[in-house]
Amino acid sequence: MADMPDVSAPAAAPPASSRIRPSTWAVVLAACTGQFLVVLDVSVVNVALPSMRADLGLSAVGLQWVVNAYSIAFAGFMLLGGRAADIYGRKLMFLVGLGLFTAASLAGGLAQEGWQLLAARAAQGLGAAVLA
Repeated sequence: MADMPDVSAPAAAPPASSRIRPSTWAVVLAACTGQFLVVLDVSVVNVALPSMRADLGLSAVGLQWVVNAYSIAFAGFMLLGGRAADIYGRKLMFLVGLGLFTAASLAGGLAQEGWQLLAARAAQGLGAAVLA
């Protein structure tokens, strides 16, 4: 019976559970917040469409473009944002995307003409794609 392994020996104890550092939680919170902003921005604009129509004089087609400019830019640049993150680093591209998204949100809020709002929404979509 020398060929049989000795199973009576106790198994090695697993290493002590390592605690997750607070900085790790900060990174997770920042990533979740960024994704929440991206998803929220797709749908929250629908609430403001009647005000946009009245204040900026947008037609029904223009209002559709307010929604679609973001979605098309977001979908179109998603792969480019991922590739840029592979090349330049995820942290840098997350911050670049967040900065672009924030600046475009401010520009959209300050828009005085319909075309300005559409350009800002497209820039928001680009920022969201890089951020995501």
